[in-house]
Amino acid sequence: MATVELRFSALPEHVRTARLVAAAVARRAGVDEAVLDEVRLAVGEACTRAVGLHQSSGITAPVKVLLIEEEKQFSIEVGDEAPRSAPGDKAPGALGSDPDAETEEDEMGLAVISGLVDDVEVTAGEHGGSIRMTWPTTPSATTLS
Repeated sequence: MATVELRFSALPEHVRTARLVAAAVARRAGVDEAVLDEVRLAVGEACTRAVGLHQSSGITAPVKVLLIEEEKQFSIEVGDEAPRSAPGDKAPGALGSDPDAETEEDEMGLAVISGLVDDVEVTAGEHGGSIRMTWPTTPSATTLS
Protein backbone atom coordinates (compact mmCIF):
# COMPACT_ATOMS: atom_id res chain seq x y z
CA MET A 1 0.00 0.00 0.00
CA ALA A 2 1.58 3.24 -1.18
CA THR A 3 0.60 6.51 0.52
CA VAL A 4 1.37 10.09 -0.43
CA GLU A 5 0.81 12.71 2.26
CA LEU A 6 0.24 16.33 1.39
CA ARG A 7 -0.05 19.11 3.97
CA PHE A 8 -0.81 22.70 3.07
CA SER A 9 -1.60 25.96 4.83
CA ALA A 10 -5.33 26.56 5.07
CA LEU A 11 -5.39 29.08 2.23
CA PRO A 12 -7.67 28.88 -0.83
CA GLU A 13 -4.77 29.32 -3.26
CA HIS A 14 -3.33 25.93 -2.22
CA VAL A 15 -6.48 23.98 -3.13
CA ARG A 16 -5.58 23.98 -6.84
CA THR A 17 -2.23 22.36 -6.08
CA ALA A 18 -3.93 19.67 -4.00
CA ARG A 19 -6.32 18.97 -6.91
CA LEU A 20 -3.46 18.63 -9.39
CA VAL A 21 -1.43 16.33 -7.11
CA ALA A 22 -4.50 14.16 -6.40
CA ALA A 23 -5.26 13.76 -10.11
CA ALA A 24 -1.65 12.86 -10.94
CA VAL A 25 -1.43 10.25 -8.16
CA ALA A 26 -4.88 8.86 -9.06
CA ARG A 27 -3.81 8.46 -12.69
CA ARG A 28 -0.63 6.64 -11.62
CA ALA A 29 -2.66 4.41 -9.27
CA GLY A 30 -4.88 3.23 -12.15
CA VAL A 31 -8.06 5.28 -11.69
CA ASP A 32 -9.96 5.36 -14.99
CA GLU A 33 -9.18 8.44 -17.12
CA ALA A 34 -12.91 9.16 -17.45
CA VAL A 35 -13.16 9.58 -13.67
CA LEU A 36 -10.17 11.91 -13.16
CA ASP A 37 -12.28 15.07 -13.55
CA GLU A 38 -14.54 13.79 -10.76
CA VAL A 39 -11.47 13.13 -8.61
CA ARG A 40 -10.23 16.70 -9.19
CA LEU A 41 -13.64 18.23 -8.44
CA ALA A 42 -14.25 16.12 -5.33
CA VAL A 43 -10.79 16.83 -3.91
CA GLY A 44 -11.21 20.53 -4.66
CA GLU A 45 -14.54 20.59 -2.85
CA ALA A 46 -13.21 18.64 0.16
CA CYS A 47 -10.09 20.81 0.43
CA THR A 48 -12.10 24.03 0.06
CA ARG A 49 -14.38 22.82 2.85
CA ALA A 50 -11.40 22.02 5.10
CA VAL A 51 -9.80 25.42 4.38
CA GLY A 52 -13.08 27.17 5.22
CA LEU A 53 -13.45 25.24 8.47
CA HIS A 54 -9.89 26.10 9.51
CA GLN A 55 -10.28 29.76 8.64
CA SER A 56 -13.66 30.18 10.37
CA SER A 57 -12.34 28.47 13.51
CA GLY A 58 -9.05 30.37 13.58
CA ILE A 59 -6.98 27.18 13.22
CA THR A 60 -3.45 27.64 11.91
CA ALA A 61 -2.66 23.93 11.50
CA PRO A 62 -2.29 22.69 7.93
CA VAL A 63 -4.96 20.77 6.02
CA LYS A 64 -3.88 17.16 5.54
CA VAL A 65 -4.51 15.11 2.40
CA LEU A 66 -3.66 11.40 2.21
CA LEU A 67 -3.56 9.71 -1.20
CA ILE A 68 -3.70 5.95 -0.62
CA GLU A 69 -3.09 3.36 -3.34
CA GLU A 70 -4.32 -0.10 -2.43
CA GLU A 71 -4.62 -3.31 -4.44
CA LYS A 72 -7.95 -2.62 -6.18
CA GLN A 73 -8.84 0.88 -5.02
CA PHE A 74 -7.53 4.39 -4.62
CA SER A 75 -8.59 6.54 -1.66
CA ILE A 76 -8.16 10.18 -0.80
CA GLU A 77 -8.65 11.39 2.74
CA VAL A 78 -8.91 15.12 3.42
CA GLY A 79 -8.56 15.93 7.11
CA ASP A 80 -9.14 19.08 9.11
CA GLU A 81 -8.66 20.00 12.76
CA ALA A 82 -11.82 22.08 13.17
CA PRO A 83 -13.77 20.88 16.22
CA ARG A 84 -17.40 20.09 15.55
CA SER A 85 -20.29 18.64 17.46
CA ALA A 86 -22.87 16.26 16.04
CA PRO A 87 -24.59 17.42 12.83
CA GLY A 88 -27.35 19.88 13.59
CA ASP A 89 -25.87 20.90 16.95
CA LYS A 90 -24.72 24.48 17.36
CA ALA A 91 -21.18 24.67 18.61
CA PRO A 92 -21.01 27.16 21.49
CA GLY A 93 -18.74 30.07 20.74
CA ALA A 94 -18.28 29.04 17.10
CA LEU A 95 -16.71 31.74 14.98
CA GLY A 96 -18.56 33.12 11.99
CA SER A 97 -21.25 35.67 11.43
CA ASP A 98 -24.03 33.28 10.44
CA PRO A 99 -23.70 29.69 11.71
CA ASP A 100 -26.84 28.62 9.80
CA ALA A 101 -25.36 29.87 6.51
CA GLU A 102 -22.06 28.10 7.27
CA THR A 103 -23.90 24.85 8.06
CA GLU A 104 -25.91 25.14 4.85
CA GLU A 105 -22.73 25.78 2.83
CA ASP A 106 -21.03 22.81 4.51
CA GLU A 107 -23.98 20.53 3.71
CA MET A 108 -23.99 21.75 0.10
CA GLY A 109 -20.29 20.89 -0.23
CA LEU A 110 -20.88 17.42 1.16
CA ALA A 111 -23.81 16.94 -1.25
CA VAL A 112 -21.58 17.87 -4.19
CA ILE A 113 -18.92 15.39 -3.06
CA SER A 114 -21.53 12.65 -2.59
CA GLY A 115 -22.79 13.34 -6.11
CA LEU A 116 -19.29 12.95 -7.55
CA VAL A 117 -18.06 9.94 -5.57
CA ASP A 118 -19.93 6.68 -4.96
CA ASP A 119 -17.92 5.65 -1.89
CA VAL A 120 -17.66 8.53 0.62
CA GLU A 121 -17.16 8.39 4.39
CA VAL A 122 -17.45 11.58 6.46
CA THR A 123 -16.35 11.75 10.09
CA ALA A 124 -16.36 14.72 12.45
CA GLY A 125 -15.74 15.23 16.12
CA GLU A 126 -14.25 17.48 18.74
CA HIS A 127 -10.72 17.07 17.32
CA GLY A 128 -11.60 17.62 13.66
CA GLY A 129 -12.94 15.57 10.82
CA SER A 130 -12.18 13.88 7.56
CA ILE A 131 -13.70 13.00 4.25
CA ARG A 132 -12.53 9.71 2.75
CA MET A 133 -13.34 9.15 -0.92
CA THR A 134 -12.61 5.88 -2.71
CA TRP A 135 -12.50 4.90 -6.38
CA PRO A 136 -11.84 1.52 -8.01
CA THR A 137 -8.64 1.06 -9.96
CA THR A 138 -8.10 -0.96 -13.11
CA PRO A 139 -5.14 -3.25 -13.64
CA SER A 140 -2.45 -1.87 -15.90
CA ALA A 141 -2.28 -3.10 -19.50
CA THR A 142 0.83 -5.17 -18.74
CA THR A 143 -0.99 -7.30 -16.18
CA LEU A 144 -3.90 -8.09 -18.53
CA SER A 145 -1.90 -10.32 -20.92
